[in-house]
Amino acid sequence: MKKFLIIIIMSLIICGLLASTSLIAGAAGEELLGSGMVVYMQMGGTEGDPSTLARTNGARAAAAHLGVKLIEQYSAWQPEKMINQFKEALAASPDGIVIMGHPGEGAFESLVEEAISRGVIVTSGNNPLPNLQTMYQDKGFGYAGADLHAGGYLTGLTMIKQGLKSGDKALVYGLFSQEGRRKSPMGIVDALEGAGLIVEKLDISPDVDSEASLCIPILTAYLERNPDVKAIGTQHGNVTSNMMKVLQAAGKKPGEVIVGGIDLSPATIEGIEKGYVSASFDQMLYLQGFFPVLQVVLMKKYNIPGLAINTGVGIATPQNIGELKTLIEQGVR
Repeated sequence: MKKFLIIIIMSLIICGLLASTSLIAGAAGEELLGSGMVVYMQMGGTEGDPSTLARTNGARAAAAHLGVKLIEQYSAWQPEKMINQFKEALAASPDGIVIMGHPGEGAFESLVEEAISRGVIVTSGNNPLPNLQTMYQDKGFGYAGADLHAGGYLTGLTMIKQGLKSGDKALVYGLFSQEGRRKSPMGIVDALEGAGLIVEKLDISPDVDSEASLCIPILTAYLERNPDVKAIGTQHGNVTSNMMKVLQAAGKKPGEVIVGGIDLSPATIEGIEKGYVSASFDQMLYLQGFFPVLQVVLMKKYNIPGLAINTGVGIATPQNIGELKTLIEQGVR
């Protein structure tokens, strides 16, 4: 809670400063802080999808406040496409490029090196690249996002509090085959196994990663084969948004299977309200959009090194979803 309050306070202070700067600049006819700058930004999934919307809104808000021209890139979460998008952005020689770490540090290393050698600021969000961040932090390479393992672990702990006990069987459905993203579902695995649960891991295929509704027959069939499973955990936002449909298709009542997920799409909110989703990790996607754009401007204008912003400190549950719902519907949370 303390970390959450710190992040919110920081955000309000920065937003207040930016707002006052915009008003002063407007009144005086002066340029905004990032006026004339161009930033390419990898958003993740597809435009407007539940796991991407708040990030896009945050980036657009920062760009509007700062006077930045924002070029949005959507990859359907495909690492190969993210690499191609970086190459496309670099070819345009922008002021900054915001990347996601899904392809891994090896895939990005030479590209980031080239960009920085050409004076392009590179920073990251959502999925960390810690070695590159350390190497180029003085050049503006920061990170706005969650600690992936810690976020999964927090999700797992919250699932346990919702009614699980030692000896219960659980499935964790995650991107275990991807270097960076596997840390999130492994956080759930570690939390559940630490509490004495029997955990099976199932990998999310590339097809499901791109079109999450394909998880419905997969998980429904799994539950039919394993009727004694008491919990399903995932750290894939679009899979989480389909979990109520999975349980309904499997004939499960609300709360019969404890579900822990991530992000706060409209379908996930409905699942939480109806008791099908017991916990969803809130990684503050709006801030993951806002802060990287700000980072590029601060480095370009004031030579401020890369900042590390931990946005992964919240959990939505049936107990608190009411107070968050309005903000979620606005595409902010």
